[in-house]
Amino acid sequence: MSSCGPVHDLPLLVTLSVALAYALAGGLIARKLGLPTLVGYMVAGIALGPFTPGYHGDTGAIAQMAEFGVILLMFGVGLHFSFNDLWRVRQVAIPGALLQMLIVTVGGYLLARGWDFSTGGAWIFGLAISVASTVVLMRGLMDHGWLDTPQGKVAVGWLVFEDLLTVAILVLLPMVAAPAGRDPWMTGGIAIGKALLFIALMVFAGARVVPAILSRVVNTRSRELFVLVALTMAAGTALASAQFFGLSLALGAFVAGVVVGESEFSQQISADLLPFREAFAVVFFVSVGMLIDPIYVADHWGRVVAVSLVIIVGKGLVSGLLGAILPCPARTALVLAAGRAQIGEFSFIVGQSGLALGLIDQPQYSLILSGALVSITANTFLIRLVEPAERAFQKWPRFWRFLNHGQVGLDGVAHGMSDHVVIVGSGRVGRHIAEALGRLQIPRLVVEADPAVLARLHQLGVPALYGDAGSSEILEHASIDKARALVITLPDDAAVLAVVVTARLVNPKVPIVARASTWDGGRQIKKAGANEVVRPELEGGIEIVRRTLLDLELPVREVQRYVEIVRNEGLDDTARPSAERARVLDHLIGASKDLEIEWLELDARSPLVNRTIGQSQIRSRSGASIVAISRGDRLMTNPEPGETLLAGDRLALIGTPEQVGQVELLSTG
Repeated sequence: MSSCGPVHDLPLLVTLSVALAYALAGGLIARKLGLPTLVGYMVAGIALGPFTPGYHGDTGAIAQMAEFGVILLMFGVGLHFSFNDLWRVRQVAIPGALLQMLIVTVGGYLLARGWDFSTGGAWIFGLAISVASTVVLMRGLMDHGWLDTPQGKVAVGWLVFEDLLTVAILVLLPMVAAPAGRDPWMTGGIAIGKALLFIALMVFAGARVVPAILSRVVNTRSRELFVLVALTMAAGTALASAQFFGLSLALGAFVAGVVVGESEFSQQISADLLPFREAFAVVFFVSVGMLIDPIYVADHWGRVVAVSLVIIVGKGLVSGLLGAILPCPARTALVLAAGRAQIGEFSFIVGQSGLALGLIDQPQYSLILSGALVSITANTFLIRLVEPAERAFQKWPRFWRFLNHGQVGLDGVAHGMSDHVVIVGSGRVGRHIAEALGRLQIPRLVVEADPAVLARLHQLGVPALYGDAGSSEILEHASIDKARALVITLPDDAAVLAVVVTARLVNPKVPIVARASTWDGGRQIKKAGANEVVRPELEGGIEIVRRTLLDLELPVREVQRYVEIVRNEGLDDTARPSAERARVLDHLIGASKDLEIEWLELDARSPLVNRTIGQSQIRSRSGASIVAISRGDRLMTNPEPGETLLAGDRLALIGTPEQVGQVELLSTG
C-alpha cells in the first residue's frame, strides 16, 4: 500500500488531525480564560460538527475513535477503583451518593416528562444529570490542594461509589429498554446474569491469568510489549464483553481495569497508558461537542437554562445539604456542593447508551450535552467560592454549627506512607541503603522496574513498588510529597536526571541524593535539583587518597578538608585540580611537619591526677592542648577547663613534638 496520495483518500487521518488541532486551539483558549480544558474541547467539537459552517469532520470516524477513548477512560477508572478508599468514608459516601443520585434522578425525570420525554428517556435524562464528572472534580480538588484532605477523601469516595452505581445502571439499561411484548424483568435478569457471569470469570480466571501474562511480558524487559499488552487487555476485554456477553464496552473495560488494578504492575500500566488515555479522551470530548446542535440550543434556550439550573443549583444544594446532614465537617459539605454541581463523561456515556437503545433522540441528547458544557464552565468559578462561603457562614454561628456538626472517621487510618525514604533502584547500593534503613526502623519504599529484583524484595519483606520513577504518577503513588528523602541509585545518568526533574515538580522541597556515572551527568543532575550527587568512581578514588594520607599520619581534620574539596570539584566545570586544592594540600603537608596527636595515659602517681585541666595549666606550661579524654568506655571531646583528670585517663594531646614531650614530663613530675 502506497503512503502517498491526496489527503481526501485518508478521511480518518484528516479528521483526527483536524480534531486534534481544533482541540489544541480550544484547550489553549479555555486555559487562557481560566476555564477547564474540557470546555475548550467540546467547543472545538461544536466548531467541527455538522451543525456549524466550515470544515465538517467525519462523525462516524470520530465516533469510533471516541469509543476507544471511552474504553481507556473506563479502564482507568477501574485501575484506580479502590474499595479501601470507599470503606474509609463509607458513612458519608455511600448514603450520600445513593440519596443524591435518587433525588436528582427523580427531579430530572419529572422535568423531562414535562417536556414530553418518553418514560425510559426521562429516566435516562435524570440519571445523566445525577452523576458528576470525575475528571472535573479531581482537577478541582488538585488545583486547590484538597485531594489528600478529609474533604477530598470524602469527595473521592463519593465519586467511587457513584461510578460503581453508574456501571451497574449501564448493565440494567436493557431492562428499561425492553421491547414491547417482552418481560422487562426477564430482560433485566438476563442482563444481570450475563454481567455476573462475566465478572465472575474475570475475577476468578482473570485474576490468575492477567498477573501471569503481565509478569511474562515484564520479564522480556520490552517497554513496547508492556504497553501493547495493557492496551490489548483494555480493548480486548471490552470487545469480548460486548461480543460474547452482550454488555457495554464501558462495563467490560471497567472490569478489566479492576482486575489489572489488583496486580503489582498496575501503577506502571496506569502511567504508561496515561498519554493514550489523555489523547483519546480529548477525541471523546470533541466527539461529544460535535453532537451539540447550536440551532437547537438557541431555539430551546429556556430548556438549556432549566437543565443548567437543575445541575448547578439543584444538584449542588442537594449534595451540600446531604453533606451537612451526614457526619462530615462544614468545609466538606461546601466542597461537595461546589464540586458536584456539574456533569461530564459518565453522563455522556449514559446518554449515548440511551441514544443507542432508542430511549432518547439526538435533540434530547443535545440538551444533556448543553447542560454539561454550561455546568463544567460554571464549576471553575463555583469551586473558588468554597473558602469565601466558609468565611461568610462563620458569621452566622447557629447556621455554622448546623453545617459543622460532624467529623469524618479518618483518624488512625493510613492513607499512604509518610516521613519515609524513597529509594529508586535496588542494585547493590540501593539494597544496602534499604537494609540499613530497615535496621534503623526508618520507613522506606523501593521503586524498582526489574521484575526479578522486585520479586526478591518482596521475599525479603522490603516494601517495593513496580514502575518507572521518571513518571510523576509513580512518584505520586510512592507518596514522594510526604517523603523524608529521595535516594536515586540508578546507573544511567539520563534516567537519574529524569527522576530528579520529575521529583522536583511533585515535591520541590524533598532532599535528593543521586548517583552519577560521569562528570557531565553529575553536573546536570546537580543543576536539575539534586542536593547531593555521588559518583562511585570518584568516591572510590577519594577513599584511597584518604586512607593513604591517614596512613602517613597526617592530621585527620585537614585530611577530611582536602577530601571534601576533591569531592566538590568532581562536579565543577573542570576536572583539573584547583588552586584551592593545591593550597590545602600544601597546608596539610606543612601541618604534618609541625603537629602531631599523641595519647598519654595518667597513672595514679601523676601530679596531674585529681586536678582540673585549668588547674594543671597544661596549655600555658607546654603549649599543647587536650582535645579528648578517654575514660573507660566513654570518650569526651573538647573537655571543659573544669573537667577533673583521674587516674587511668588517656589524654589526646595535639601540638608539636616538643610540646607533647613537655606534657609527658609534667605528668611524671
